[in-house]
Parts: sequence; C-alpha cells; structure tokens
Amino acid sequence: MDKIRIFALGGLDEDGKNMYAVEINDEIVLIEAGIKYPESSKLGVEKIIPDFTYILDNIEKVKGIFITHAHDDVVGVLPYLLRDASHLDVYATPLNANIIQGNLVQYGIKSANIKKIKRGAKVKLGNIEVDTFATTHSIGESIGLAIKTNQGYIVYTGEFIVDFDARDEAFSCDVSKIAELGNMNVLCLLTESIAASRKGHTAPNHRILDMIEPYFETAQGRIVISMYAQNIYRAIEILNLAIRYKRKVVIYGNELRYLLDKIVSMGYLTIPVGLLVDPKKMDPNDPSLVIVVSGSGPNIFRFMNRIALHEDDTFNFVENDTIIIASPIVPGTEKEASNMENELYKLGPKIITLSGKQVYSMHASSEDLKMMMYLLKPNYYMPIRGEYRQLIDNANVATSMGITPDRIVVLDNGQVAEFENGRLKSTSGSVPIGEVLIDGSEELDSSGVVIKDREQLSTDGVIVVGVVIDFNTKEVIGGPDVQMRGFVYLKDADHIVTTIMKICEDTIQEMHSDNRYDNLSCKGEMRDKIAKYVLKETGKRPMILPAIVEINA
Repeated sequence: MDKIRIFALGGLDEDGKNMYAVEINDEIVLIEAGIKYPESSKLGVEKIIPDFTYILDNIEKVKGIFITHAHDDVVGVLPYLLRDASHLDVYATPLNANIIQGNLVQYGIKSANIKKIKRGAKVKLGNIEVDTFATTHSIGESIGLAIKTNQGYIVYTGEFIVDFDARDEAFSCDVSKIAELGNMNVLCLLTESIAASRKGHTAPNHRILDMIEPYFETAQGRIVISMYAQNIYRAIEILNLAIRYKRKVVIYGNELRYLLDKIVSMGYLTIPVGLLVDPKKMDPNDPSLVIVVSGSGPNIFRFMNRIALHEDDTFNFVENDTIIIASPIVPGTEKEASNMENELYKLGPKIITLSGKQVYSMHASSEDLKMMMYLLKPNYYMPIRGEYRQLIDNANVATSMGITPDRIVVLDNGQVAEFENGRLKSTSGSVPIGEVLIDGSEELDSSGVVIKDREQLSTDGVIVVGVVIDFNTKEVIGGPDVQMRGFVYLKDADHIVTTIMKICEDTIQEMHSDNRYDNLSCKGEMRDKIAKYVLKETGKRPMILPAIVEINA
C-alpha cells in the first residue's frame, strides 16, 4: 500500500498563502503557491508568503507543482520559489500558464518550466498520476485535481462554484467527470472553506450585471467602476453592458488589460473594434465613457483614493460621475477601502458600493460544497483554504451531509495527515513551517525584527545621539548632539536632552577611567542607560541610536 501524507505550508487558519503538498511514498506533488496580503498593522509589508524551506530541503522528492488558476493567492509565490528551484515543473492550463509566464517575466524569470495542460487531461509525474477536471471560477480555465493512489483518489477542488448558466467554455464545469470520480473510490476530498457559512448556492449572486444595469440606464455622465483585476468574469459582464448601452470602455490598470488580451488571443472573448479606448488617448470629459479602474488587493482602493485626491495625471472624478465600487472589501484591505470611500464622498458624485453580501465572491457556498460531496462520496473530508472558523463552518456542512466527525480532518499549517490501508492513521506528525514578509520586491527577515523596529518607530519615535571624542584621551570635543523624532516635542524636553547629554559624557569618561572602553561596548552601555532614563521619565521606549566618532586631535 502507498504511504500517503497530506499537509499545508500555508492556507489553513488564514485567507491566502495557499500551498499544499501530497506526498506519496517518496514523491511529492505540490498544489498552489500563493501570497497573503498583510493587515495594515504590518508596517511596510506588502505581502506575506510561505516559508518553503521544507520543499527546498526535499526538492529531490518534488515532482512538480499544479496551479489550479492564476490568482495571487495561489501563484504569487512562484517567482520566489522558482528562483531557488528553477528546474521545478509548473503545470497549468494554457490561459493560466500564459498569465503565469507574463508574471514571471516581470520578476526577471524567463526560462521557467511551465507545462501547459488541457482541462480534463491526465498527467504523470514520476509514479504519480493526476487527473484534472474543469471547474467554474472567476479567472477562466480553472481546474480541480484528482491524484491517484492505491488507497483511492485524493481530490482537490480548488476554488469553484456551481453555475449551470456559465456557458462560456473558459468558465464551464465538468460535472460528469466529477461524478465519474465519485464512482472510483475517493479517499480524501479537499475543498475550500472561505464561503462555507453562506447559505444556498453562490450562483447567481456572483453576477453584477443585473445589479448595475439600472445605473447604465440612468447615468447622465461617465460611469466609473472599480474591480479586482483578476476577476475576468466580472470584466466580461461590464464589457457586455457597455456594448448594450453603446458606451466606450477605458481599462485603467495594466494587469486587467493584459488578462483581457490573453483571453481574447485564445478565442474565449471577442471585443468589437472601437469598444476599448486607450487610457492615454481618452477624452476624460466624454460622458459616454465607462472607466474600469482595476487593481489587486488593497492597491485597487489606493488607486481610487489617489484619483479622488486629484493625484492622477489622466483623469479626476467629477460631480456628474456615477461611481460603482464593485471590488468588495477583503481581509487586509479594510483601512484602504475606508480611506477611499471617505475621499469619494467629499466629491459629490453618485456612489454605489456593492458589498460582499450583495455580490458574492466566486467561492463555494454551502450548497456548492454539498453538491461536490454528494458527487464524490469521499471516505474522508478535509476543509482547507480559510480562517479556522471557516474550516469549522465547512466541517459542519460535511456533518450535515452525513460525514461523521471521525472522517473530517481539520489541520493546522504544518500538521501532517497520514493514511494507511485506506484509513487515517495519524495527524500527530508535522513539517517545519513559517512565513516570509515581503517589503516591495525584497524579503524582510522572517524573525520579525524589522517589523518590531518599525512598530517601535511608529509608536515611540527615535532618539539619535552623536558625540565626537579624542581618539587618544577619549575627551569629548564635539557634542553631545541629541536629535528626537516622533518622541516628545523638543521645546518641552530641554531637561531630557540635558540629561541624555550628561549620560553620554559620563559613560565615556567612566569606561575610559576603568580601562574598559571600546567604541561598540560604549555605544551599547550608553543606549541602555538612556533607555532606562527615558522609560522612567516618559513611559516610552523610543529607538535609541548612539554614534561615537573618534578623531585624532
């Protein structure tokens, strides 16, 4: 019998950072490689990725990585992973493979091993056979996976919804193939949990066409719509409305324009000549325009906020605009969304905000999950992709379908589920996990020291102390000079400055008298004494940066 281990390096008890592994005997298949957007309190951090040290330490076992669709929460890590594992084969459908290749080029990676596979294809990785099946999601050409073992199939659905009105080939779902798998012994089913608490099916509430069409009928001026760049399904809805109401469309955001070019080039979409207007050539005063402002994560709200503040060179919002916020708030974007709305309301245009309760994200609701369980009839069920409460919501849906608690496996990141002879043997094992913070395009230290420094600077400020001394005698010949930023108002702190200066001089003289002076040790002792004094005097813990310059007088 195969020895089977399933675990996650990210994606459990969190929204994003998805990265899962199925290990069969001595071979590993990876699934997804995603980022997570940080909370606003993570100062200066733009994204968070899994620590894939375990993967690199066992790279000889890794036979490839499957990407089910090209959203940031499943592909954002690839540039970082492939820098360290450039030979790794990446499997994705043609549309998503093209998107991945374009993203990698932006990171300077031009020779990645991207394997384009058709939906419904069988793929052999070493001794492991993987079946793929088509699913419906917002980006098109999404897939689920069925990994064959002699204990039964391990099925990973990816992100999906059940929508029988999705007739476009790129958004179709192969229900018949899923049903076939259900008759072939599914050992374990892994499904997403983000929307498990939503009742009913996600469809038709994921569509915005009927919700925003009345505004197309009544708008007297421009229509401005914000949306997430990677939601191609929503972009197509907006294009269809623009065609119906004879409006021209400006796609404001490079990523969405790139994605539309890809889906057009592959024959999934035809855009009439003259419908799209180049943002650089548009007449910003044309009342017939539909301006689609697109971006990813919190950037879409920052983008809109910048336009509202008249900081954009191309166009500004005006009172006659109809602004539709079709980018619902997701974790990590709350502060930016609030700032944006605040500025928009100051301008006076008509503002329509589509909340997550009105427009569903294209994630499986409870009835979608039930349908997948009903068709696949799994022996074990594993909720994945979501915060812990969402994993439990998913588990509760499973119990309502008659799956007993002993067959529902809720894991933490790094926790390993082992299967033997068709049964769950253990969940006591673990693999090392962690996360890496990304500041711009570079990594911060994963220990968090940089972030702690930034938090300290933001709350208690900084004190910089400079002093010049004679190299031979250690006599102070310049300063001490004390500079404060974000700590206390200097004019109200003369006594603090005077005391800090005295601490500097006394520390240097004392260490020199005791024959224990060296520059580094003196700065450390000076820092400690100033910190204790300042804490006692003000209750604050500013960052203290002493500098001692020694010159030969």
